[in-house]
Amino acid sequence: MFYRPAYFMKIISWNLNGVRAALAKGLPAFLDQEKPDIACFQEIKISAAAQEKEKLNFPGYQSFWHSARRPGYSGTLTLIKETLTGFKVKNGLGRAEYDDEGRGQIIEGPNFYLFNLYFPNANHELGRLPYKLAFNEYLLTVIKKLEKKKPVIITGDFNVAHQEIDLARPRENVGNAGFTEEERAWFTKLLAIGYLDSFRLFYPQTKQYSWWSFRAGARRRNVGWRIDYFVISAKLRKKIKKAFIFDQVLGSDHAPIEIEI
Repeated sequence: MFYRPAYFMKIISWNLNGVRAALAKGLPAFLDQEKPDIACFQEIKISAAAQEKEKLNFPGYQSFWHSARRPGYSGTLTLIKETLTGFKVKNGLGRAEYDDEGRGQIIEGPNFYLFNLYFPNANHELGRLPYKLAFNEYLLTVIKKLEKKKPVIITGDFNVAHQEIDLARPRENVGNAGFTEEERAWFTKLLAIGYLDSFRLFYPQTKQYSWWSFRAGARRRNVGWRIDYFVISAKLRKKIKKAFIFDQVLGSDHAPIEIEI
């Protein structure tokens, strides 16, 4: 039996592809089973007004919602155990063109900052690639500023497969959204300035995915992409005890991911 000391913290991230859908497809049972200390969700697809009207809640957790202005689109949500103290959540990254889409939340804990992020999708014809690259560069300025105070953890749906090992069919997808040279180069840049892909610390050669298209039975055939990450400050390397992808958990086109720190 795996022994988890009390000082370990379990953080889970999951693109829900709609919080209502996820609630109907097993999200409460998953939370009850895994009992994360913090859960970061992306693409919640619910407006602030609808969330308040429907009174969606998660027993045992404080809920911090950051909805997009556009109903049924994007958005992030962070859950923090009611028993966990010393954490503050800030909605937004400080720039309207990203905050209006609910792209990010910054959680400040006693020993680190945690970013819950839903990175833009470059779209099939790369129509939003400039928007995404601008988001990426702006994010770096925010991260670098906070890194001076405390180590940083960045999680969420990055909408990019960094290396060929991170998707089932790299050759067929060169230049496509999520596998463009520009998107991959930014991820490489992020790692070069002192951040680590936590999954690769434990599984440097493992082919495991976190997202599958709904088309052509991609998930059944495991034709997937790893686009959901926990990226951590190098300062935290010795504190990360586990990284994991729940690729057998259904309920979304994405799988939940986890670290223990």
